[in-house]
Amino acid sequence: MVAETTLTPADFILPIFVDEGTNVEHEIPSMPGQYRRSLDLTIKEVKEIWSMGIKSVDIFIKCSDNLKDNTGKEAWNPDGLMQRTIKAIKDAVPEMVVMTDVALDPYSIYGHDGIVKDGEIANDETVEALVKMSISHAEAGVDIIAPSDMMDGRIAALRAGLEEHNFTKVGIMAYSAKYASCFYGPFRDALDSAPGFGDKKTYQMDYANRREAIKETLMDVEEGADIVMVKPAMAYLDIIREVKNAVDIPVSAYHVSGEYAMIKAAAKMGWLDENKAILESLTSIKRAGADLIATYFAKDAVRLLNGL
Repeated sequence: MVAETTLTPADFILPIFVDEGTNVEHEIPSMPGQYRRSLDLTIKEVKEIWSMGIKSVDIFIKCSDNLKDNTGKEAWNPDGLMQRTIKAIKDAVPEMVVMTDVALDPYSIYGHDGIVKDGEIANDETVEALVKMSISHAEAGVDIIAPSDMMDGRIAALRAGLEEHNFTKVGIMAYSAKYASCFYGPFRDALDSAPGFGDKKTYQMDYANRREAIKETLMDVEEGADIVMVKPAMAYLDIIREVKNAVDIPVSAYHVSGEYAMIKAAAKMGWLDENKAILESLTSIKRAGADLIATYFAKDAVRLLNGL
């Protein structure tokens, strides 16, 4: 009766990894219990989580190596794996809120979020590519695009591109305060998208900075974001609260792969109670101010909340 913070299944966004093929299910070694699935098995998973009360998925695809280049053109292929996945999910579960990752790293031979020129990321050319990518997702039926690239000015460009093509109802969940974090390692393992050279510190944020997060977030709101995100979550609870206090739109937080893997590893060693750690972690993220939580623990959390 007096709990100040409560979790519900509707709080969660489940990230899902999709691969080519049929009846394919590969467990991700660094993320026990998480799988990269072919489209047919992905649809089964989506139907199951909908029945559990999870209302949203965020799609990440594994692009075949032979389709990767430095332009990212596979990202806006109307018959690409992402586009086929969007259509299939919306056909199978029309009310599921489908979000899609918008960044070039899965499609890049360099594993970077943007187009590489002379060893650096070409911001403006990358933004043009992201607009093409987003319009392609909208044409496939996406509800919300989730640009995770951290290029300057991309939210305004994406909003303008969507409006120009009459996709006025497609939302934007901006990765507004995305830090250059070591906690992304298992995710890159899942999609084989680790940077081929250098790191992402030239476009992701310095984890020592707090005020910059507010500046970046307010810029995204001004440019037309509908939801703003802080990523990672657990090591950035102070940033979630600062962002929540600064904006009047929904705030999401991404409980990332490394945070998931740490709990899994400690539980496997018997060093902590996994179920208690799941609920305490997710409650702390919501308590900090997150309206939505992208988490690989979504299914586990719903079962625990339902006493199963």
